[in-house]
Amino acid sequence: MTDITAEAQFDNFFALFEQPVQFEVNQDSLDQHLRLLQKRYHPDNVVKNVSDTAQAQKQSEQASALINQAYQTLSTPDSRASYLLDMANQAQNLEHSIADLDFLEDAMQMRIDLDEAIEDKDRATLQQLHPQITERLAKQSERFSNAYQSQDWQTAIDATQKLKFLVKLNADVTIGLDNLATAEHSDDDDLYV
Repeated sequence: MTDITAEAQFDNFFALFEQPVQFEVNQDSLDQHLRLLQKRYHPDNVVKNVSDTAQAQKQSEQASALINQAYQTLSTPDSRASYLLDMANQAQNLEHSIADLDFLEDAMQMRIDLDEAIEDKDRATLQQLHPQITERLAKQSERFSNAYQSQDWQTAIDATQKLKFLVKLNADVTIGLDNLATAEHSDDDDLYV
């Protein structure tokens, strides 16, 4: 078996997925490379080419874990931004609190609205929150990209901290909408019993 670290020149996740080292990624290309890598390092494909099946299985599992970690990192804007800052040796202040009080006030209000909408099963509010969060994600993504390109590390760190909060908020809205859809579908099924 070819070692994944040697084959992909695995000094970064971008190299593994054949992406340029930048904030903007092509999600379709990431998805395509994920499928290719998963197929290449699938245990069934690896074991038939090697005499030591136990070693091949172990390497395949390690490769799969690495591929999945890389994909997850590059797929979401907050983790991709954090990873880029880490590559630039600028991630040391990422865990500090967000200092922008206006952002915090806005974000906390969205969190309260989200929690209340989930509790009240209020689909309309969840559907209103989703584009608001998406818009803020796009704004912070652009902020990060510009700051990263100009090596304005403080702004890049600030944008990354905000991205982390917004990505979590967006995921919670999506989960809330999915749960409501599932509950409504389940209620519809009950009508036919």
